[in-house]
Amino acid sequence: MTPIAAVHRRALSFSLVALQFACLSLQTALAVPAIALSEIPILAWLLAAACVALFLWILMHNRLGNFNIQPVPKQHAVLVTSGPYRWIRHPMYSAVLLGSAALASISTPLAGALTWMGLAAVLGVKALLEEQWMCEQYVGYLAYMRHSKRFVPWLV
Repeated sequence: MTPIAAVHRRALSFSLVALQFACLSLQTALAVPAIALSEIPILAWLLAAACVALFLWILMHNRLGNFNIQPVPKQHAVLVTSGPYRWIRHPMYSAVLLGSAALASISTPLAGALTWMGLAAVLGVKALLEEQWMCEQYVGYLAYMRHSKRFVPWLV
């Protein structure tokens, strides 16, 4: 890869992470009034618990320092295909979407749905780029893609 291509890749990665955090920040701001009034529906608690459980399972199989918040794979990272990665290529994105769904369920329905869909779109683009770049870095990644789903086991 040329140095210019590497700079463009990093800039695109940074932009997507910034958009991801903007969506999450907006969702949090929209949920604050309901949280302040302790009006948190059971659905939000269940989604948040599923998010935390998935994150803990991820950390049991993918050690800190092996992954990157940006879609650019780390230079000396090890490809993980165990635990949730056995079925899902992007379980961290799935966990973020679960947590985001918890926040969305607390805010007004339209605002919650729109911000969740915006985040899902950003994570979808990140996943597509990450998969392309993982194929460049790992010989077996394309085969791994054939037997795993992107975000939800057996579906997507």
